[in-house]
Amino acid sequence: MADYIHEVRQLVGHRPLILNTAAGAVLNGRHQLLLQERTDTGDWSFPGGYMEFGESFVDTCRREYLEDAGLKVEPIRLLKLFDKDFYTYPNGDQTQLITALYLVKVVGGHELDHVTNETQRVAYFDLDKLPKFF
Repeated sequence: MADYIHEVRQLVGHRPLILNTAAGAVLNGRHQLLLQERTDTGDWSFPGGYMEFGESFVDTCRREYLEDAGLKVEPIRLLKLFDKDFYTYPNGDQTQLITALYLVKVVGGHELDHVTNETQRVAYFDLDKLPKFF
């Protein structure tokens, strides 16, 4: 069921929703973390996103990482399950996110080198010099 979140939002408007998401953390050979600059908020975040109906957290992580960063990844280990992330988007949509964050390894693809509807750019950052996070 593609675009599940959009369909739900058409029904409930900006009311608060509890939504499931998955994201991945990958380090390069210099121990820098790959992050995505989001087009909707301008903030940086782990590549990842909303679960579509019928997906698992692992499926979502793989799909979203490819969409957001251009890389095919394989989740190696669940790092943390976040369940108290509250966010109001610039358009007024309110969410409580339940996010599965995985350590992932790159198994294919190429880092995005162009702007998409979700990603301004991707870049690696030193762990002690991370940008403003979502």
